Amino acid sequence: MKELHGRILTPAGLLRGTVRFDDRIVQIEPAEVDGPLIVPGFIDGHVHGGGGGDTMDGAEGVRKLARFHLSHGTTTILPTTMTNPWEKVLAALDGVSQVRSAPSAAGADEVLLPNIPGAHLEGPFISHERLGAQPPFTLHPEPELVEEVLGRDVVRVVTLAPELPGAFRAARMFAGAGVRVSVGHTAADYETVRELARAMREASATYGFTHLFNAMGGIAGREPGVAGAALALVEAHAELIFDGHHVAEGSLHATRAAKGRRLHFVSDCIRAGGLGDGPSELGGLEVTVKGGAARLADGTLAGSVLTLDQALRNALRVGVPLAEATDLVSGSPARYLGLSDRGQIAVGLRADLVELDDEFEVRGVWVGGRQV
Repeated sequence: MKELHGRILTPAGLLRGTVRFDDRIVQIEPAEVDGPLIVPGFIDGHVHGGGGGDTMDGAEGVRKLARFHLSHGTTTILPTTMTNPWEKVLAALDGVSQVRSAPSAAGADEVLLPNIPGAHLEGPFISHERLGAQPPFTLHPEPELVEEVLGRDVVRVVTLAPELPGAFRAARMFAGAGVRVSVGHTAADYETVRELARAMREASATYGFTHLFNAMGGIAGREPGVAGAALALVEAHAELIFDGHHVAEGSLHATRAAKGRRLHFVSDCIRAGGLGDGPSELGGLEVTVKGGAARLADGTLAGSVLTLDQALRNALRVGVPLAEATDLVSGSPARYLGLSDRGQIAVGLRADLVELDDEFEVRGVWVGGRQV
């Protein structure tokens, strides 16, 4: 049995005491002890890369990015694809499957990685009008393509532009397989998104929005658009990249007011995460990182170099209370993904734990009870 002592963030609030655990949390005991802040492990549902690795590289790229984000407190991760030629997308999904079943490479020493419930398929079922930094290999979500994806049993979230031919049928197919349909990279209008939302409700499906406010246009009084739909649809979940570049502080606070516990942070990190300023790439496109922002040559934001511990610190800096800020990177993504065994520090849940110092920097990580 292992023990951690300190200020434990529980569903009931901060508690001074001891948390005891093996692979699951066994006991939380109040005690007058000193120690670091102990919070639930972070959950990143949208992450392309980091530490020099990228999901599109295949299994070794997934392992590399996963190790990088684990060191920043992310104990559950959904490696995320890019819009590429179809065979490359399928190969990337196969790489995620391989790591999920065998975290360590054949013949290598055992490597501790975050838990990987599946992949996030971001593209190719997106609008060519709202590519953002995605390469121009978009496809319509034909039934045979959707079946090819679902046959791999690895996709947990799919980004989908609802205006594409066949999008509603594809959404129902994905939802029927338990995949979260996330509206994004879309030029749809408010009414089209609202109709897709109705279809998801009729299917009793959980759905959301990919990196809210980005690659979807803004809100106007007579044209609420996709972002307006995201805020208005009370049952919808939404991702947000809070890195200081993608979303303004005021937009965060407005979204908090509208979405409440259905808002969660993602990193959208690319392979350049952790490597400092300089040249990099995303999906075969040249990217330059400068001042903490990753951009294409034309200035378009190209993912981020964010980690979820930094997103947590960013939220605290702009006045988000600790319990809510932590929920944005742990509890809320767990609820969205249907991961009822994590996201909180409570007896019976996975022992995915992060120790933070007084500056909210990571000083210790445990995944499934095992220390990194």
